[in-house]
Amino acid sequence: MISDVLKTLMVKTDKKKIKRSLPIAFSHHYNKVNCIIDIFEIEIEKPSKSVNQALTWPEYKKGNTIKYLISSTPNGLVNYISSGYGGRISDTLLVENCEFLEQLEPESWVLADRGFKHIEQLLIQKKCHLLRPPSVNQGAKLSKKEAHQTKQIASLRIFTLRGVLDECVIIACALINLQDPIVY
Repeated sequence: MISDVLKTLMVKTDKKKIKRSLPIAFSHHYNKVNCIIDIFEIEIEKPSKSVNQALTWPEYKKGNTIKYLISSTPNGLVNYISSGYGGRISDTLLVENCEFLEQLEPESWVLADRGFKHIEQLLIQKKCHLLRPPSVNQGAKLSKKEAHQTKQIASLRIFTLRGVLDECVIIACALINLQDPIVY
């Protein structure tokens, strides 16, 4: 299958190579970041079996979904994509159950958003570090510095992942063009 061939392009990148290709936006304050993780969900048709309906029904959405963990380097190279999990699984449990943690080198820094509240201990066990916006770490009002840092981290995550999703859409559309015509 084409996915098997393309999956070989998603390889673990060592920290030295990542550091050499670090975008300017990361180089000043976030130069230790090796990967940026996020979860994306795809809405699916309602499964016929009630067990599968329950496993794919997240509590915060109005539809059945499949979740994926995606990791990219700061320059936008996708270095990990999980298998799909039912939308009901928590982000923490998904990280724990997929093979992402096994690919991390010791002393890696992982940039994540607030959805990853409980993965810090998992990363510590791998001798790695978690970088999240300050707003995740406390319930009190943020100082101006913390608010600025939260905004910076969010913009770095969005910038990187938007590029990844743009590439995914282009590839999917190009593959569609390789098919036989639908109408003759």
